[in-house]
Amino acid sequence: MLLVDQSAELLSDETIKLTGPLTSKKYPDSLRLIVYEGFSTNTVCRFLSNNFRLEALTIAELYRERWQIELFFKWIKQHLHIKTFYGTTKNAVFTQIWIAICDYLLLIIAKKHYMLNRSLHSILNSIGQVLFKRGDIRYVFNQTDLTDNVSESDGPRQLTLW
Repeated sequence: MLLVDQSAELLSDETIKLTGPLTSKKYPDSLRLIVYEGFSTNTVCRFLSNNFRLEALTIAELYRERWQIELFFKWIKQHLHIKTFYGTTKNAVFTQIWIAICDYLLLIIAKKHYMLNRSLHSILNSIGQVLFKRGDIRYVFNQTDLTDNVSESDGPRQLTLW
């Protein structure tokens, strides 16, 4: 069951028809225009749908969730350099996405562990230049040795992502 954003307000839910000479011929059926305001983001969104069965806020929330997924894939394309998928099967696409997600998580872990102050994009670009060279990642970013500040009584170091 989809949870609707409680900080949202439905401004209108109307049935409309396209009236342009070309558009009314291409789609003569009625459409649903839903106007939704998200108070948390202070934005007003307009959604067109041909679904008249679901509640208006549910449709608005589905579009909002879809937009978050689109933003996630945009980030992957821009930062993890996936411009196209190498395979067309479901397994090939999932494999490429999982590899990109693992790459992202490894970057977060490295950033946290080595206390790097750079952006993930900057770290990714720097690591790519020295990927097959021997050496410590701290030297790539001119960081001090982190083991100097850890005593034996502290026990094993446990990483946290957040």
